[in-house]
Amino acid sequence: MSEKRYITLNDAIKSSAPAAFSSMIKPVGASCNLSCSYCYYLDKAEYYSGKMNVMSAAILEKYIKQYIDGNMIPEITFVWHGGEPLLAGIDFYKKAVVLQKKYAGGKKIVNTIQTNGLLLNAEWCRFFHDNSFLVGLSVDGPEDIQDAYRKNRSGAPSFGKVIQGVALLHQYKVEFNTLSVVTNLSEGRGREIYLFLKSLGSRYMQFLPVVEYLSESSKRSGRVIVKPGTGDSSAAPWNVSATGYGRFLTDIFDEWVVTDVGHYFVQAFDMALAQWAGVRPGLCVYCETCGDALAVEHNGDVYSCDHFVYPEFRLGNLAETDMSELYRSIRQFEFGVNKRNSLPAYCLRCKYHFACRGECPKHRFINTPSGEPGLNALCEGFKQYYAHIEPYMLYMSNLLMQKQPPALVMPWARARMGQSR
Repeated sequence: MSEKRYITLNDAIKSSAPAAFSSMIKPVGASCNLSCSYCYYLDKAEYYSGKMNVMSAAILEKYIKQYIDGNMIPEITFVWHGGEPLLAGIDFYKKAVVLQKKYAGGKKIVNTIQTNGLLLNAEWCRFFHDNSFLVGLSVDGPEDIQDAYRKNRSGAPSFGKVIQGVALLHQYKVEFNTLSVVTNLSEGRGREIYLFLKSLGSRYMQFLPVVEYLSESSKRSGRVIVKPGTGDSSAAPWNVSATGYGRFLTDIFDEWVVTDVGHYFVQAFDMALAQWAGVRPGLCVYCETCGDALAVEHNGDVYSCDHFVYPEFRLGNLAETDMSELYRSIRQFEFGVNKRNSLPAYCLRCKYHFACRGECPKHRFINTPSGEPGLNALCEGFKQYYAHIEPYMLYMSNLLMQKQPPALVMPWARARMGQSR
């Protein structure tokens, strides 16, 4: 589908408002001690010689200063990601904390770090606790699900070490949440995975669906994960199906809405409630436009988005051009509004367009019933999911309008579902 070039009043207001953007920083690039089958980032190592690289002290300092100075907001959140960011070593992050204090300028600094948990030990956990890092732990579910796709480079499983890491996080009172990738193996097991994550002590959960297409021209296992619109590609075998993902979310929701509202937090449900309540969601995939979340590589290269680290989406390098300038560039602006402007007319007519917004552009691999390209591969599942949760979302949004907590939905939900608990 050709790009429609138009902007709205909201676009114009945003472009002239004080800068407020996030960034996902990759201190070791795509380097990782796991070789997950579905990882969309491992292929990116080919852009940087395929070797392990660690961000230099000079680039780290430039990044921290530019990121803090470039955001005209009182709280700055650093998102350390990978690859596996712990491979940079603990001294790297000790230096980062020192630099953050040096350049904070009165702003509050928040650190989050996403890890597979294999390298966690007492020293790391003490550091995270003492410096108030929020740890995002990648764990897909019970042992058979976790170990099917999340193995190390020798093919060894990862579940046991992740569980050891969880115990350390609890022992040292480190705040953590969980990020779970939803694959074909997750289908039909949503409630089971949810209860498993609760048993680990996770109170904040993210569920990321895998929708990837593969090209045969790659050095990595003879294939590479490609972006939408790439010819000669086919769906990956580990993808979750559209209806499978819809049921996955629905099964978790049915457990959560009668038991856990206000006690356990699922990102997808929070975002849906924001949409029904008419509040801008805090996650780019559910916003009308995107472009506010840059990706920064170990060498200072800045890309439009973590999911679009391809040469054509490289904005520049922060050693040569300030991050705020790259964020304000016309290329990044067009990248952001194109999320909306490239949606098929089929999506704009959908009852749930206000809630979905086409979800993430990286999932737009299929055609509409009329043959128009650019439809999200999970569309059918999202429709089923939104239709199912709509009565509860309306009830909770009404509670919010009355300045009452959404948790009051639970007795009503139990009665509606015919439950007595």
